[in-house]
Amino acid sequence: MKKLLFQFDTDPVPSVFDTVVGYDGGADHVVPHGGISAANVGALVEGAIFTRAPKDKKSTALFVGGSNLAAGEALFKAVRGKFFSNFRVSVMLDSNGSNTTAAAGVACLFKSAGGQLSGLRAVILAGTGPVGQRAAVMLAKEGVSVAITSRTLANAQKACDHLKAGFGIDVQAIEAPDCDSRARACEGAHIVFATGAASSVLLREDDWKNNPTIRYLADSNATPPLGIEGIDMMDRGVDRHGRACWGAIGFGALKLAVHRACIAQLFEASDRVLDAEEIYATAKAMALA
Repeated sequence: MKKLLFQFDTDPVPSVFDTVVGYDGGADHVVPHGGISAANVGALVEGAIFTRAPKDKKSTALFVGGSNLAAGEALFKAVRGKFFSNFRVSVMLDSNGSNTTAAAGVACLFKSAGGQLSGLRAVILAGTGPVGQRAAVMLAKEGVSVAITSRTLANAQKACDHLKAGFGIDVQAIEAPDCDSRARACEGAHIVFATGAASSVLLREDDWKNNPTIRYLADSNATPPLGIEGIDMMDRGVDRHGRACWGAIGFGALKLAVHRACIAQLFEASDRVLDAEEIYATAKAMALA
Protein backbone atom coordinates (compact mmCIF):
# COMPACT_ATOMS: atom_id res chain seq x y z
CA MET A 1 0.00 0.00 0.00
CA LYS A 2 1.53 3.31 -1.12
CA LYS A 3 2.00 6.01 1.53
CA LEU A 4 0.18 9.08 0.22
CA LEU A 5 0.66 12.52 1.76
CA PHE A 6 -1.79 15.21 0.68
CA GLN A 7 -0.35 18.67 1.24
CA PHE A 8 -3.05 21.31 1.90
CA ASP A 9 -1.43 24.74 1.55
CA THR A 10 -3.30 27.94 2.32
CA ASP A 11 -1.12 29.84 -0.18
CA PRO A 12 -1.94 29.74 -3.90
CA VAL A 13 1.35 27.98 -4.69
CA PRO A 14 2.19 25.06 -2.37
CA SER A 15 5.52 25.09 -0.55
CA VAL A 16 8.31 23.18 -2.31
CA PHE A 17 10.11 22.89 1.04
CA ASP A 18 7.18 21.02 2.56
CA THR A 19 6.92 18.78 -0.48
CA VAL A 20 10.59 17.79 -0.29
CA VAL A 21 10.44 17.06 3.44
CA GLY A 22 7.27 15.06 2.86
CA TYR A 23 9.21 12.70 0.62
CA ASP A 24 12.19 12.67 2.98
CA GLY A 25 9.82 11.78 5.81
CA GLY A 26 8.80 8.59 4.07
CA ALA A 27 5.85 9.39 1.81
CA ASP A 28 5.80 7.46 -1.46
CA HIS A 29 3.83 10.23 -3.14
CA VAL A 30 3.22 13.84 -2.04
CA VAL A 31 0.25 15.54 -3.67
CA PRO A 32 0.31 19.33 -3.13
CA HIS A 33 -2.86 21.44 -3.29
CA GLY A 34 -2.67 25.23 -3.14
CA GLY A 35 -5.30 27.79 -2.19
CA ILE A 36 -6.99 25.48 0.30
CA SER A 37 -9.22 26.93 3.00
CA ALA A 38 -11.75 25.78 5.55
CA ALA A 39 -14.44 26.53 2.97
CA ASN A 40 -13.16 24.30 0.16
CA VAL A 41 -11.30 21.47 1.92
CA GLY A 42 -14.32 19.27 2.58
CA ALA A 43 -14.32 17.24 -0.62
CA LEU A 44 -10.54 16.69 -0.39
CA VAL A 45 -10.84 15.29 3.13
CA GLU A 46 -13.72 13.06 2.11
CA GLY A 47 -11.61 11.69 -0.72
CA ALA A 48 -8.92 10.82 1.80
CA ILE A 49 -11.12 9.16 4.43
CA PHE A 50 -13.54 7.18 2.27
CA THR A 51 -11.19 5.46 -0.17
CA ARG A 52 -9.30 2.90 1.89
CA ALA A 53 -10.31 0.19 4.31
CA PRO A 54 -9.79 0.94 8.02
CA LYS A 55 -6.60 -1.15 8.21
CA ASP A 56 -5.15 0.75 5.25
CA LYS A 57 -6.07 4.31 6.26
CA LYS A 58 -2.73 4.76 8.03
CA SER A 59 -1.17 4.88 4.55
CA THR A 60 -3.00 8.13 3.83
CA ALA A 61 -2.05 11.34 5.67
CA LEU A 62 -2.69 15.08 5.48
CA PHE A 63 -0.31 17.99 5.99
CA VAL A 64 -1.58 21.55 6.56
CA GLY A 65 0.88 24.30 5.63
CA GLY A 66 1.14 27.76 4.12
CA SER A 67 2.53 31.09 5.28
CA ASN A 68 -0.48 32.22 7.32
CA LEU A 69 -0.80 30.55 10.72
CA ALA A 70 -4.32 31.81 11.42
CA ALA A 71 -5.53 30.44 8.09
CA GLY A 72 -3.69 27.18 8.78
CA GLU A 73 -5.30 26.83 12.19
CA ALA A 74 -8.74 27.35 10.68
CA LEU A 75 -7.99 24.81 7.95
CA PHE A 76 -6.60 22.32 10.47
CA LYS A 77 -9.81 22.61 12.50
CA ALA A 78 -11.97 22.18 9.42
CA VAL A 79 -10.05 19.05 8.37
CA ARG A 80 -10.51 17.44 11.79
CA GLY A 81 -14.15 18.45 11.76
CA LYS A 82 -14.75 16.11 8.81
CA PHE A 83 -13.49 13.05 10.72
CA PHE A 84 -15.93 10.68 12.44
CA SER A 85 -15.85 7.15 13.80
CA ASN A 86 -13.00 5.34 12.05
CA PHE A 87 -13.29 7.57 8.99
CA ARG A 88 -10.17 9.58 9.70
CA VAL A 89 -6.53 9.80 8.73
CA SER A 90 -3.54 11.35 10.47
CA VAL A 91 -2.95 15.07 10.05
CA MET A 92 -0.17 17.54 10.90
CA LEU A 93 -0.13 21.35 11.13
CA ASP A 94 3.09 23.26 10.37
CA SER A 95 2.11 26.60 8.84
CA ASN A 96 5.24 28.54 7.86
CA GLY A 97 7.31 25.89 9.62
CA SER A 98 6.07 27.38 12.89
CA ASN A 99 5.59 24.19 14.88
CA THR A 100 8.78 22.43 13.84
CA THR A 101 10.97 25.56 14.09
CA ALA A 102 9.62 26.57 17.48
CA ALA A 103 9.80 22.97 18.72
CA ALA A 104 13.44 22.62 17.71
CA GLY A 105 14.42 25.94 19.26
CA VAL A 106 12.65 25.30 22.56
CA ALA A 107 13.93 21.71 22.70
CA CYS A 108 17.50 22.97 22.34
CA LEU A 109 16.93 25.48 25.13
CA PHE A 110 15.52 22.63 27.22
CA LYS A 111 18.66 20.62 26.53
CA SER A 112 20.94 23.52 27.51
CA ALA A 113 18.97 23.91 30.74
CA GLY A 114 19.64 20.30 31.68
CA GLY A 115 16.05 19.27 31.16
CA GLN A 116 14.52 21.75 33.58
CA LEU A 117 12.84 24.98 32.47
CA SER A 118 10.03 25.18 35.01
CA GLY A 119 10.06 28.34 37.08
CA LEU A 120 12.12 30.35 34.61
CA ARG A 121 11.02 33.50 32.81
CA ALA A 122 11.22 33.79 29.02
CA VAL A 123 10.85 36.78 26.73
CA ILE A 124 10.05 36.09 23.08
CA LEU A 125 11.16 39.08 21.06
CA ALA A 126 8.85 40.01 18.16
CA GLY A 127 6.77 37.05 19.31
CA THR A 128 3.48 37.75 17.56
CA GLY A 129 4.41 35.74 14.44
CA PRO A 130 3.90 32.01 13.87
CA VAL A 131 7.18 30.83 15.41
CA GLY A 132 6.92 33.15 18.38
CA GLN A 133 3.37 32.13 19.21
CA ARG A 134 4.17 28.42 18.98
CA ALA A 135 7.31 28.84 21.09
CA ALA A 136 5.19 30.60 23.71
CA VAL A 137 2.91 27.56 23.89
CA MET A 138 5.78 25.13 24.28
CA LEU A 139 7.60 27.17 26.90
CA ALA A 140 4.43 27.79 28.90
CA LYS A 141 3.63 24.08 28.92
CA GLU A 142 7.09 23.55 30.46
CA GLY A 143 6.13 25.78 33.36
CA VAL A 144 7.93 28.87 32.08
CA SER A 145 6.51 32.35 32.67
CA VAL A 146 6.33 33.77 29.13
CA ALA A 147 6.13 37.30 27.73
CA ILE A 148 6.04 38.33 24.10
CA THR A 149 7.03 41.70 22.70
CA SER A 150 5.71 43.60 19.73
CA ARG A 151 6.09 47.12 18.40
CA THR A 152 2.60 47.89 19.74
CA LEU A 153 0.83 46.69 22.85
CA ALA A 154 -2.32 45.99 20.82
CA ASN A 155 -0.54 43.50 18.57
CA ALA A 156 1.13 41.77 21.51
CA GLN A 157 -2.14 41.55 23.43
CA LYS A 158 -3.98 40.18 20.40
CA ALA A 159 -1.47 37.34 20.16
CA CYS A 160 -1.72 36.66 23.89
CA ASP A 161 -5.52 36.53 23.71
CA HIS A 162 -5.28 34.11 20.79
CA LEU A 163 -2.97 31.83 22.76
CA LYS A 164 -5.26 31.94 25.77
CA ALA A 165 -8.26 30.97 23.66
CA GLY A 166 -6.46 28.27 21.70
CA PHE A 167 -4.21 26.68 24.32
CA GLY A 168 -5.39 27.95 27.70
CA ILE A 169 -2.06 29.60 28.54
CA ASP A 170 -1.42 33.01 30.05
CA VAL A 171 1.25 35.08 28.29
CA GLN A 172 2.26 38.65 29.12
CA ALA A 173 2.10 41.26 26.38
CA ILE A 174 4.89 43.86 26.24
CA GLU A 175 5.16 46.88 23.96
CA ALA A 176 8.79 47.17 22.85
CA PRO A 177 9.28 49.10 19.61
CA ASP A 178 13.05 49.65 19.86
CA CYS A 179 16.25 48.13 21.24
CA ASP A 180 16.13 50.15 24.45
CA SER A 181 12.61 49.01 25.30
CA ARG A 182 13.40 45.41 24.34
CA ALA A 183 16.43 45.47 26.65
CA ARG A 184 14.14 46.63 29.46
CA ALA A 185 11.65 43.90 28.60
CA CYS A 186 14.40 41.32 29.11
CA GLU A 187 15.19 42.48 32.63
CA GLY A 188 14.64 39.53 34.95
CA ALA A 189 14.41 37.06 32.06
CA HIS A 190 16.35 33.80 32.02
CA ILE A 191 15.52 32.91 28.40
CA VAL A 192 15.41 35.15 25.33
CA PHE A 193 14.10 33.74 22.05
CA ALA A 194 14.16 36.11 19.06
CA THR A 195 11.54 35.28 16.41
CA GLY A 196 11.36 38.49 14.41
CA ALA A 197 11.62 39.31 10.72
CA ALA A 198 14.86 38.68 8.87
CA SER A 199 17.68 41.21 9.12
CA SER A 200 16.26 43.06 12.12
CA VAL A 201 18.42 43.49 15.22
CA LEU A 202 16.12 43.01 18.21
CA LEU A 203 18.63 42.86 21.07
CA ARG A 204 22.09 44.40 21.22
CA GLU A 205 25.02 42.36 22.49
CA ASP A 206 25.81 44.78 25.32
CA ASP A 207 22.22 44.57 26.51
CA TRP A 208 22.18 40.80 26.95
CA LYS A 209 25.85 40.52 27.95
CA ASN A 210 25.27 42.91 30.84
CA ASN A 211 21.92 41.41 31.85
CA PRO A 212 22.65 39.37 35.02
CA THR A 213 19.71 36.97 34.75
CA ILE A 214 19.84 35.78 31.12
CA ARG A 215 21.15 32.21 30.81
CA TYR A 216 19.90 30.99 27.43
CA LEU A 217 19.53 32.70 24.04
CA ALA A 218 18.04 31.49 20.74
CA ASP A 219 17.48 33.30 17.46
CA SER A 220 15.34 31.96 14.61
CA ASN A 221 16.74 34.45 12.07
CA ALA A 222 19.46 33.17 9.75
CA THR A 223 19.83 36.34 7.66
CA PRO A 224 22.42 38.89 8.84
CA PRO A 225 22.18 41.00 10.82
CA LEU A 226 20.79 38.48 13.27
CA GLY A 227 18.02 39.25 15.72
CA ILE A 228 20.33 38.84 18.70
CA GLU A 229 23.58 40.69 18.13
CA GLY A 230 26.74 38.88 19.16
CA ILE A 231 25.68 35.30 18.52
CA ASP A 232 26.26 33.28 15.35
CA MET A 233 23.66 31.53 13.20
CA MET A 234 25.72 28.32 13.54
CA ASP A 235 25.79 28.37 17.35
CA ARG A 236 24.76 25.06 18.92
CA GLY A 237 24.65 25.81 22.62
CA VAL A 238 27.89 27.80 22.35
CA ASP A 239 28.97 29.60 25.51
CA ARG A 240 29.14 33.34 24.88
CA HIS A 241 29.64 35.60 27.87
CA GLY A 242 28.51 32.74 30.08
CA ARG A 243 25.25 32.18 28.19
CA ALA A 244 24.26 29.15 26.10
CA CYS A 245 23.52 30.44 22.58
CA TRP A 246 21.59 28.82 19.73
CA GLY A 247 21.52 30.19 16.19
CA ALA A 248 18.96 29.44 13.51
CA ILE A 249 21.21 27.03 11.64
CA GLY A 250 22.43 25.60 14.92
CA PHE A 251 18.98 24.28 15.77
CA GLY A 252 17.88 24.09 12.13
CA ALA A 253 19.23 20.56 11.72
CA LEU A 254 16.94 19.42 14.52
CA LYS A 255 14.03 21.30 12.92
CA LEU A 256 14.43 19.30 9.71
CA ALA A 257 14.88 16.04 11.59
CA VAL A 258 11.73 16.74 13.61
CA HIS A 259 9.76 17.58 10.46
CA ARG A 260 10.81 14.31 8.84
CA ALA A 261 10.13 12.29 12.00
CA CYS A 262 6.64 13.74 12.34
CA ILE A 263 5.82 12.92 8.72
CA ALA A 264 6.89 9.35 9.45
CA GLN A 265 4.61 9.27 12.51
CA LEU A 266 1.61 10.14 10.35
CA PHE A 267 1.93 6.76 8.65
CA GLU A 268 2.15 4.76 11.87
CA ALA A 269 -1.57 5.03 12.62
CA SER A 270 -4.68 6.63 11.17
CA ASP A 271 -5.52 8.84 14.15
CA ARG A 272 -2.41 10.96 14.74
CA VAL A 273 -3.07 14.69 15.22
CA LEU A 274 0.21 16.61 15.32
CA ASP A 275 0.09 20.21 16.48
CA ALA A 276 2.37 22.27 18.72
CA GLU A 277 2.42 20.03 21.78
CA GLU A 278 2.80 16.74 19.92
CA ILE A 279 5.53 18.08 17.64
CA TYR A 280 7.37 19.57 20.61
CA ALA A 281 7.28 16.20 22.41
CA THR A 282 9.04 14.67 19.41
CA ALA A 283 11.62 17.48 19.28
CA LYS A 284 12.39 17.21 22.98
CA ALA A 285 12.90 13.44 22.78
CA MET A 286 15.21 13.86 19.79
CA ALA A 287 17.20 16.69 21.40
CA LEU A 288 17.85 14.63 24.51
CA ALA A 289 18.58 11.35 22.70
